[in-house]
Amino acid sequence: MNRQFSIARLPRIEFAAGSFQCLPELIEQYGKHVLLVLGSGRFKQTGHWVWLQQALTDKGIHSETCCVSGEPSPHWVDEQVTGLRQLQIDVVVGIGGGSPLDAAKAIAGLLRIENSVMDFLEGVGPELNYPGPAVPFIAVPTTAGTGSEATKNAVLGIQGQEGFKKSFRDDALVAEYAVLDPALLASCPPALIAANGMDALTQLMESYVSTRANRFCDALAVDAIRAASESLLPWYNHADDTQANAGYREQMLWAALVSGINLAQTGLGSVHGLASPLGAFFPVPHGVVCGTLLAECTRVNITAMREREPDNPALARYAELAGMICGRRFQNPADAWQLLVDTLAAWTQHMQLPRLGEYGLDGPGIDQVVQHARGSSMQTNPIVLSDEEIAGILKARL
Repeated sequence: MNRQFSIARLPRIEFAAGSFQCLPELIEQYGKHVLLVLGSGRFKQTGHWVWLQQALTDKGIHSETCCVSGEPSPHWVDEQVTGLRQLQIDVVVGIGGGSPLDAAKAIAGLLRIENSVMDFLEGVGPELNYPGPAVPFIAVPTTAGTGSEATKNAVLGIQGQEGFKKSFRDDALVAEYAVLDPALLASCPPALIAANGMDALTQLMESYVSTRANRFCDALAVDAIRAASESLLPWYNHADDTQANAGYREQMLWAALVSGINLAQTGLGSVHGLASPLGAFFPVPHGVVCGTLLAECTRVNITAMREREPDNPALARYAELAGMICGRRFQNPADAWQLLVDTLAAWTQHMQLPRLGEYGLDGPGIDQVVQHARGSSMQTNPIVLSDEEIAGILKARL
């Protein structure tokens, strides 16, 4: 663990039941013209949307709305910005899961400049320095998963054989406010709870064993990991009972927020190193990648360290994770490592997270993914994995 650390900018966080009702006042701080960026339609079917529209009208706030279906592409972002630039938007609000929050973040960053988002994506294009300014951005998550409300990353992608998933990132893109209201998660279906919840847990675990782990993030992670381990399966099991699952929703929303804070400070690991090319080349949702790979990546990381780097401090950290997630004390680290992997695998099976073969991954596809799996997330994995080990992870989840 690094006892020296530098913490990047964070949003002002409003975390409370009913905090969504503060949104019109927050918007009004910035002006009378708001852009609302939503997902594929689930939020529009709730009473929260009806209430927000009326509340904005009552305050004389004019709203524009755009909806992103699936993960946003650079072309989609540029297209939206081209149509919106002349409207003098005062503030952008993203409401939804990771995709609408990332889309809103990117749009907010481009409305006041003339560039294409391709100019700033890491690893593609000219990678220009972002000049700003960005339009103020407010993040309102309606799922517990990506933690995008706390990061400076807008993840965009193109899917296909020439596809990619890359980040437009800058401190200026961090939300001014993150409004976290557990009530907004009440309509999440079980499959979404599973995928997003495993994404949050993956981010918490990978940041905890990252080569850039630090005491600030650890202090947050311990409570958040316990919250996730105590709440994810019960929420999934009681998804239709909004009264029974209220506490679980709050716990998972907290866990997801911390996962976003921590990944922004420490980086991630092998699961996310594989998630980027898998999501680029195959139609597999990000949360599904995390859920289906977490147990196997954990097993391979632990095995590789035991064989090649038995003094790696991340081995002790994996044993600590076992204690947090399994709720047990262990005398023997080997017992802790084994139960951790077995528990994660059991959760994956219980929540019916799909295998990668269901999305078309095959032998040639594995080779392609391995060739593109050395991105930024893999750089902070606690041990350097060989191509054979990476391929073995994917083969185990076909």
